[in-house]
Amino acid sequence: MTWSETVLVVLVAAAVVVWLAWVSASRLDRLHRKVAASRIALDSQLVRRSSAAVDLAASGLLDPASSVLVADAAFAVLDDGGPVTSPGEALAMDGLGAARESAESELSATLRSALGDPEVVVALRENPPGDDLLAGLAAAWYRAQLARRFHNEAVAQAQRARRHWYVRLLHLAGRAPVPLTVELDDQMPDGLGA
Repeated sequence: MTWSETVLVVLVAAAVVVWLAWVSASRLDRLHRKVAASRIALDSQLVRRSSAAVDLAASGLLDPASSVLVADAAFAVLDDGGPVTSPGEALAMDGLGAARESAESELSATLRSALGDPEVVVALRENPPGDDLLAGLAAAWYRAQLARRFHNEAVAQAQRARRHWYVRLLHLAGRAPVPLTVELDDQMPDGLGA
């Protein structure tokens, strides 16, 4: 091989490595943006679920103790920093934070306790505003469950992409922190989804 052929081979190899790094970095950037967007969607759905819980608690259809407990748990969620509204805020990729996840789990547990008895759910459904409120809560809860699943899948994809040796070696993730999944109790009461 001559001197010029060697230089040509080295330049072609370098160009291929640069191109592969650029493709990998672009993919990782898209995955990070997907995580940020799914976090915003998840936050929106969780706020909608909390608002539906507040509406149910304020309706006067639940017993007074349950109304107070549900309202307190829902307001604890709504007061915890408010919703994420811009993609820049969501790029922290830290899940929702331990305090928010704990508040969301507490709201789920409180609602399951208040609506755990099938007779209570049936009695609420017999009342026209109660049926609408429960349907709204069930729909918001289901959308929140789906949003959490989509978010956690986006996080898992980004984490898998970041684990590749060449991503770590070439520092393709930049300064972006590793995204975290959202782990909370979002199990719906048995009779609510019916």
